[in-house]
Amino acid sequence: MTEPAPLIQPPVHIGFLLVPGYTLSAFANAVAVLRMANRQSGQELYRWSVLSLDGEPIISSANIELVLDGSPDTVGPMDIMLVCGGYDIEKRVSPALFELLREMASKEVPLGALCTGTYALAAAGLLDGYRCTIHWENLPSLREQFPRLLISSSLFVIDRNRYTCSGGISSIDLMLNLVSRIHGHKLVQDISEQFTCERVRTEKDAQRAPLQYLIGASQPKLVDAVAMMEANIEEPLSLDDVASYVGISRRQLERLFDKYLHCAPSRYYLELRLYRARLLLLQTNMSVVEVAVSCGFSTAPHFSKCYSEFYGKPPRDERLVRQ
Repeated sequence: MTEPAPLIQPPVHIGFLLVPGYTLSAFANAVAVLRMANRQSGQELYRWSVLSLDGEPIISSANIELVLDGSPDTVGPMDIMLVCGGYDIEKRVSPALFELLREMASKEVPLGALCTGTYALAAAGLLDGYRCTIHWENLPSLREQFPRLLISSSLFVIDRNRYTCSGGISSIDLMLNLVSRIHGHKLVQDISEQFTCERVRTEKDAQRAPLQYLIGASQPKLVDAVAMMEANIEEPLSLDDVASYVGISRRQLERLFDKYLHCAPSRYYLELRLYRARLLLLQTNMSVVEVAVSCGFSTAPHFSKCYSEFYGKPPRDERLVRQ
């Protein structure tokens, strides 16, 4: 297979703009991918600058202070700039930060965020019309404050020239997918092997967060309905049965899913089963037929069709990746 041509000529200059209290692990993981890309390729494909708004030192949430390269206006042109956030992000941002981000956007610099840095982009009005994500603890508040945003619970989201991730090790997944787009999948495979990374996760991988955090504690009927679905994967229940179990009508069930999970209950149930199927394909030696039956699909062809539509590859190819 021919590797894609680089979208940006090397070295790709990535700026990491630190916000006070930023999460050190998310930042370090992202930089580690770039360092390993250079090492494995034997050339400087990437270089990076560690920045603050005014060039002054920034303390991380781990109370560690790094040596910075300066501010965005002192390090020269950047190909991508990522905002690194952490705890109490709403108290850490400022009008000056929003102005800088809007200025970078006006220059058509691709922008992204690690962890809660997504909030800064949203508050600056730079995620309107884009899909995005943020750490699961911040999902409810982001949806409340920016109801028109297309907010996902995925580990990371790449939408045109906006790159966001949920933090922690998901910054590895985001950067690996960016490297793949710029310099090809072969390099990503080499990096993953060095990191002893079992697989490169995709945008289809959701954050495994307690549902109560995603929707709040005010919807116990919805939480119970999802719990029923999760407990009945091999022999899926009808939606009427789920609704009856939690004590509401099917129409009420559909309204709850639409309002809080932004999809139909039948779609949510299907994705639960497909997610379980993917784990079985990646973590067991069960045949595709056995996986299909275990996840409530009556035939292997139907399972394969649903799986391919959701994950972009048939189940057998998922198994080949693991091997």
